[in-house]
Amino acid sequence: MIFLMRHGADDLERFGGCSRHGLSDEEIQQVHTAKTLFADQGITAVYASDLERAGQTAKIISAYLSLPVTYLPQFREANNGVLAGMLKTEARIRYSGLCWNTLGWDEAYPNGESPHQFYDRVKNAWQTFRQQVQNDNVLPVTHGGVINVILCLENNEQYSNRIRRYIMDHAEVYWIADWP
Repeated sequence: MIFLMRHGADDLERFGGCSRHGLSDEEIQQVHTAKTLFADQGITAVYASDLERAGQTAKIISAYLSLPVTYLPQFREANNGVLAGMLKTEARIRYSGLCWNTLGWDEAYPNGESPHQFYDRVKNAWQTFRQQVQNDNVLPVTHGGVINVILCLENNEQYSNRIRRYIMDHAEVYWIADWP
């Protein structure tokens, strides 16, 4: 079984994406509350995106489970280039109207990636990951956008940056139980 977990909440005043900002004390407590979901689940490995907020989340869970964290940069959130970590108030002035859901499929953020590049990266990483961990109980900690792509793949739905099919809360967990 794969337990997909979204990282704890990040700074709502800044753009996330490939931001290097971590979790606040309140958000860390949120993850400490969620970690008990993994008691007695037989998890054998914890993985995480190498961005700070996912890494911090995974470290809390891994300490609880007495397992190391393996970092997977291919499960980073979409690379939003110059917007990563920028205050939203500043971005509204400097990059008015620039949003993930308004980008064309092959239109990239300045110094970032396009929805097409993001989808292909996550799709390839997910297919490889699934083959590597087949029949294991594992926990990857990643980001909302990444999980959205994964759930579209798992449910044979078309992914689009224009419509978010799956809305997940911070520190929320999804279970993927069936193996191909």
